[in-house]
Parts: sequence; C-alpha cells; structure tokens
Amino acid sequence: MNDFLYLFRGGAAVRAALSPELMQAHMLKWQSWMGKLSQEGKLKDGLPLQSEGKVVKKGGVVTDGPFAEGKEIVGGYLIVKANNIAEAVEISKACPIFEHEGTVEVREIASM
Repeated sequence: MNDFLYLFRGGAAVRAALSPELMQAHMLKWQSWMGKLSQEGKLKDGLPLQSEGKVVKKGGVVTDGPFAEGKEIVGGYLIVKANNIAEAVEISKACPIFEHEGTVEVREIASM
C-alpha cells in the first residue's frame, strides 16, 4: 500500500453560517468517517490546520499568510493508505467536506 495526502480546501464559509448544533452534527460525520478509515487500517495521520500562519520567502523574508480565496485555503489534511490513486480517490468521495462545497486534493506521497 502507498501513502496518499488529502488536502482539504474550502467549505469554511458554509461552516461559519451553521448553528452550533449543525456544526456538532457535521463534526460527528468527520469523526465517523475518520474512525472507519482507522478501523480499516487506512488512516495514517491527519489534523485540521489553524487559519493563521506565516510565509517564508527567499532571504528569510517572513510575511503573514497564507492569503488566498476562501475556497483555496487548506483547512487540514489526512494521510491515508491505498493501493493506488484510483482507490485513494474512491475513499475520498465519502468525505464530509463535500456537504460544504469544499474539495479534496488527492496526491500520492513520493518515497525518497
């Protein structure tokens, strides 16, 4: 099995408008999905990301960021195990982010 990275983008605007009860229900869907992946031995790691950060450029220049359109901001990641990219894509289709107009970028992690 190979490792694949899921980058979660977007959905924050929809989530921000949710009531606390709807947000909790949505988070339970994430926990259920990730729990299933873990039980299947396919979840390796993953966490949400804070919205604030820094961007480091050549010469050590540090700026606030990252700044992007809401739909492009990376909100979190998972590392999953799959036999190939087709299987990794299929697994990603059950992700709750799609309920909030988000996307999942699926990338195989190269070995070095």
